[in-house]
Amino acid sequence: MLMVTSRIAIPEKELEERFIHASGPGGQHVNKVATAVQLRFNVAQSPSLPDEVRRRLLKLAAGRINADGVLLIEASRFRSQDQNREAARKRLLELLRKVAKRPKRRIPTQPSAASEQRRLATKQQRAALKKQRRGNPRLDD
Repeated sequence: MLMVTSRIAIPEKELEERFIHASGPGGQHVNKVATAVQLRFNVAQSPSLPDEVRRRLLKLAAGRINADGVLLIEASRFRSQDQNREAARKRLLELLRKVAKRPKRRIPTQPSAASEQRRLATKQQRAALKKQRRGNPRLDD
């Protein structure tokens, strides 16, 4: 059981792990042993996720989710299969915890009267400076 929050838990049967050969340096060990992990989690069909969390996850991790709604996380950082497995699960957990938090609603604010006046005064000063730089075209001939 993967505990995301106090109300959201993902059972082991919803997670699918495949072990593959890792790429990169490592010599004979990399070529012989399947230490990299592909962790698959079906976001679209998971009964464990509330609808609003599912929508946020589909939006946030859109690049890692295929057309069938399956989230794919690969971990191949470590030489050990167990460490890569834990790393993949940890990344899934972090992602799920991030989308489980409801984002704060933005409350639009208006600038204060004093800040508006400062902004306009700055604009007037800038305009006066630019006007001063302009030469008189009749005198330049």
